[in-house]
Amino acid sequence: MDNQKLSRLQFCILVLLYTVGTSILVIPPSLVSIAKQDVWISLIFGLVIGLLLVSLYNVIANAFPNYTLFEINEKVMEKWVGKAVSCLFFCFTLLLSSLVLRNIGDFMVTQVMPETPIAFIHALVLIAVIFGSRLGLEVIGRTSEVFLPWVFLFFFILIVFNLHNVETTNIQPVFKQNTKSIIRASNVFIGVPFLELVTFLMIHPFVNCSKSASKGLLIGTLIGGAMIVTITIMSILVLGVDVTSRTAYPSYVLGKKINIGGFLERFEVIVALLWIFSSYFKLIILFYVTAVGISKTLGTIDYRSLLFPMGLILMALSIIVYPNGPYVQSFVSNTWPPFAATFGLFFPLILLIVAKFRKKN
Repeated sequence: MDNQKLSRLQFCILVLLYTVGTSILVIPPSLVSIAKQDVWISLIFGLVIGLLLVSLYNVIANAFPNYTLFEINEKVMEKWVGKAVSCLFFCFTLLLSSLVLRNIGDFMVTQVMPETPIAFIHALVLIAVIFGSRLGLEVIGRTSEVFLPWVFLFFFILIVFNLHNVETTNIQPVFKQNTKSIIRASNVFIGVPFLELVTFLMIHPFVNCSKSASKGLLIGTLIGGAMIVTITIMSILVLGVDVTSRTAYPSYVLGKKINIGGFLERFEVIVALLWIFSSYFKLIILFYVTAVGISKTLGTIDYRSLLFPMGLILMALSIIVYPNGPYVQSFVSNTWPPFAATFGLFFPLILLIVAKFRKKN
């Protein structure tokens, strides 16, 4: 990665933006449609499990402080087995990148520019992502510091100016749903975004201090997860369970609900900007990690030479794998959690067990 370095603050910000990412718009309707008004229980449970997952990633990163995930694979599982596992992993990040790109395209086409072809939106986003990836990890980290205050400001406006619209009866009665529904909703929340944070094992070694990186990963996950929890609960309190579960982007509708003295209203643009900023950083991290992973696995290839071909692949995947919005919603709720668990839970556990066993012998 050209020996580039991130500060703990930059790493923490990237984790926060990655965690919020597309989740702030996609997650609320998926969870509420399953757990209804008891979704707050699923959110708390999912956040706790997410922090435990991050602790697992920190254990692996601290055991191999100077190695990326792909290098750890080859070190623990021998060269060719490790390369095979790495190939599976960057297929996972490539598929996730195409999902994030599709989410961005669907939102822009359905809410902002309905007459614009989705392929054109994807092309514009990928141009920005490719240029950002070429500049490297340090530039991405510094840029995140510039955008973070705006993300917090937009989030603050969205929550505070909707407080007068809150109806506490929308979250009652408590514990109406069965345990199965609550657990299923928490599984979706764990799948998006916490199991996806395994990606940061590729960036962890490039933080100035390993211990600082571990703290940054935990803090960024906690703050980002708390923001998603707040948005989801606020959606229920303001819009109600039925509207939240049936609306594709309930947090976007929250922005439309803001009305200050009958003079300032329709603040949905702040939700759009909040989501676009965080989604861009999630996509660029995935895109960058995938390109670097492929270059490391194949050997001497410069990752920059892979960026444009990868962009073309993502353009195709985002349309072929995810043909429409309802399919994406169903995929995120039903298919993605177990698929992400393969790479975000079982694979790190196996890696850690094998490493412990080999060290013991």
